[in-house]
Amino acid sequence: MGIKSFQGKRAAPEKEKSAPMLVRDYMSTSLITFKEHENIMDVAEKLTKNKISGGCVVDDNNKLLGLISEGDCMKQISDSRYYNMPLDNATVGKRMTCNVDTIDGNMNVMDAAKLFIEKRFRRFPIVEHGKLIGQISQSDVLRAAVRLKSNNWHLG
Repeated sequence: MGIKSFQGKRAAPEKEKSAPMLVRDYMSTSLITFKEHENIMDVAEKLTKNKISGGCVVDDNNKLLGLISEGDCMKQISDSRYYNMPLDNATVGKRMTCNVDTIDGNMNVMDAAKLFIEKRFRRFPIVEHGKLIGQISQSDVLRAAVRLKSNNWHLG
């Protein structure tokens, strides 16, 4: 008689719990920012040169004051032409969006994706202790989703 080995029913191996995918892990921190006093044409030049559609407006202490976009620049250029006004005094401060929605760097990236869909924004600034620390864009969220898919496509 051989020795019988009895192994009880094995429990299924626990699924690896994935670490939360946080906004701070995907946000851009090397930002091109603007100042209130900058001329709109200079901003338009920076936007096209850097192939970005907009950016954060900050003060000298890196406090977020607003956002400026391609659309803001185009509106100023169009208005200046229509009203035959020089662009010399067209500043960021006069055209920027001041009431800016920000999100927390500790938010899950997939929750941020939902906000992008709801708000129809291209970017969200990330502010910590009153200072701009980064920005997350739609492409950053897509990058996170692609990475998640390569690991485990379960968004929750």
